[in-house]
Amino acid sequence: MATIQVEASENLEKAIKRFKRMVEKEAIIREYKKREYFVKPSATLHQKKTTLERKQLNQKRKANKKEY
Repeated sequence: MATIQVEASENLEKAIKRFKRMVEKEAIIREYKKREYFVKPSATLHQKKTTLERKQLNQKRKANKKEY
């Protein structure tokens, strides 16, 4: 169980943040970040395609560099 010691001179908000971090580290409660906006499936597909093309281009460059 997560417990913290709060001193009299300590700011309450800092103590709460510290407690929250400790709870997350111990995996008692996890907060899942949700998307702030909707992304169309076509946009995600386009992003995956461009990253794949970039990876392949970098691999070709490395292969050509090794040949010299």
